[in-house]
Amino acid sequence: MRALICGIGGQDGGYLAKLLLDKGYEVYGTSRDIYLMSGRGLQFLGIADQVKLCSMAINDFRSVLSVLANVKPDEVYNLAGQSSVGLSFEQPVETMESIAVGTLNLLEAIRFVNPAIRFYNASSSECFGDTGGELADENTAFRPRSPYAVAKSTAFWQVANYRDAYKLHASSGILFNHESPMRPERFVTRKIIAAACRISKGSKEKLILGDIDIQRDWGWAPDYVEAMWLMTQQPHGGDYVVATGRTVALAYFVERAFIELNLDWKEHVESDPRLFRPSEIRVSRGNTAHIRSTLGWRHRMEIEDVIREMVKHDYNHNK
Repeated sequence: MRALICGIGGQDGGYLAKLLLDKGYEVYGTSRDIYLMSGRGLQFLGIADQVKLCSMAINDFRSVLSVLANVKPDEVYNLAGQSSVGLSFEQPVETMESIAVGTLNLLEAIRFVNPAIRFYNASSSECFGDTGGELADENTAFRPRSPYAVAKSTAFWQVANYRDAYKLHASSGILFNHESPMRPERFVTRKIIAAACRISKGSKEKLILGDIDIQRDWGWAPDYVEAMWLMTQQPHGGDYVVATGRTVALAYFVERAFIELNLDWKEHVESDPRLFRPSEIRVSRGNTAHIRSTLGWRHRMEIEDVIREMVKHDYNHNK
């Protein structure tokens, strides 16, 4: 089997590549420019020399069509596009183009090159907006509250349309927050871990955060990429919420990270209203009944385990 991972340079791309290699796949990965792509994640996982890389601009249909025609994959995983909710407020056009137009280009290219290709699209719990603490499932209405969420919602419905209209094996995983040591520090979870580790080693800095009362359903990235693979193995494509079903506040995440280092977080953390987003989701929580009953998937790592693994890695590998 041959898989093409679009956006292999990110957290999920690396873990998915490792999973597929372990299953005997031939793995190809794309980035806008492979010569500029950071290969740290693939090197960290010890698979940099096992993945074949190629450049692809996902918002350029000709580029997408050329890569699919040359690689001839059995499965395509779309993990590409602008991935930061906060940055999407500053770069809404680039966010829409890289996510919505990029997904449409992949679907069209698959339709032209080989409609038998199985396609996975990374959707997001951000599409649901604020559900008021209610569990969100595959039938919950989308109420996006950021340019990122608007783009992800558009891409989701494109996948559903191509699945219905052209009978493509196309699936969307509506992923809730999932973390790992491979998260860039621009993500708040990694920002917290990195700062806590520096403080534990003597740094006098203060960790400045935005709204720490928001609540999220956090999981472990390696668990979630397994769900992606399972979707492409089903007889037909479909949509699946991927989550843990448990929600905790960002303040709890901060507290647990500092506890791992025997520190009192209240002595080192401040909240700055200037870092609040223009519109924020207060609470998110996923209902995993469908994916459990259909694919037999469930998360293995609880949030405390995720934090422990992230702290252990940052403490041991960063100055």
